Amino acid sequence: MLQLLSLIFLSMLEDDYLVPELEKATVRIRQPERVRGIIRTLREQGVAKLQVVSDFDMTLSRFGCNGRRCPTSHNIFHSSHVVSEDGKKKSVKGDVDSVPFPSAMLQLKDLLHYYYPIEIDPNRTLEEKRPLMVEWWTRAHELLVQQKIRKGDIAQLVRESEAMLRDGFKEFFDQLHKNNVPLFIFSAGIGDVLEEIIRQADVFHSNVKVVSNYMDFNDDGVLMHFKEPLIHTYNKNNTVLQGTQYFQQLSSRTSIILLGDSMGDLTMADGIPKVENILKIGFLNDKGLPPPPHPVLTGLLQVDERRGKYLEAYDIVLESDETLDVVNGILRYILTET
Repeated sequence: MLQLLSLIFLSMLEDDYLVPELEKATVRIRQPERVRGIIRTLREQGVAKLQVVSDFDMTLSRFGCNGRRCPTSHNIFHSSHVVSEDGKKKSVKGDVDSVPFPSAMLQLKDLLHYYYPIEIDPNRTLEEKRPLMVEWWTRAHELLVQQKIRKGDIAQLVRESEAMLRDGFKEFFDQLHKNNVPLFIFSAGIGDVLEEIIRQADVFHSNVKVVSNYMDFNDDGVLMHFKEPLIHTYNKNNTVLQGTQYFQQLSSRTSIILLGDSMGDLTMADGIPKVENILKIGFLNDKGLPPPPHPVLTGLLQVDERRGKYLEAYDIVLESDETLDVVNGILRYILTET
């Protein structure tokens, strides 16, 4: 019995040594022994059974830099010349008595300020949130369509923006590619934009598959509408993957690492036919406030208020961590041949 306990203890020490990133101050783990067991099993099952399922905005991309929020693939348009400054005046709620906004840019920001607190409100049910998310995404997409955005402008828009991938992104993408591990990016953002962000970072490898909201352009390269289905924060599950056959083609990949930053990301692996082992890693990003600062939102959902729910849902929570260090450390351990 003593020998068995010694072996277990040495195994735990070995895990900590081989994944030293788990000792970072940003790491929160509710059940450390369970997490160690999952990581060991993922390694034992081998590379051939592994796949990674990840969100993009504020998960693979940075939440902030130098005290400023980084744009997501949607709000990258907020400060861009691509979106006109003289868009039609519309109110957020469609109420004629609401205050109109003089530009498309301000309308997009106002949608964000109105709906984002709803998205991350821990006191609202998913049933309450879903129709409001559909409403938000639909209004934002309609507004972008009105601006007659050109396909050829997206690359320049990305280059001029402050959107960026998390520190350590190159190791993350490259080691998955080197080991032929599929990376499935399931995003409620704008696929055309996030693909360009990855492409300009020179890490859009052949093992990367993206499912997201894609723009539909006419023959002149002008945005006409968004393709179906509409993907928002709380329908990132098998309902929007029907007919894609992606996960069915990877049926032997039963070991999953899931990366997300919201409660809605927890269902991203639901379409996988068989899951034998899954490690869920969640990014708890600062105070959850959208750019720019808004007086109504100041102090609204502090990290402390959301931490408990994240720790219940995710195996590992990374709090205000703008890197992929922990994910890369775990991957190095798993991908090392036993």
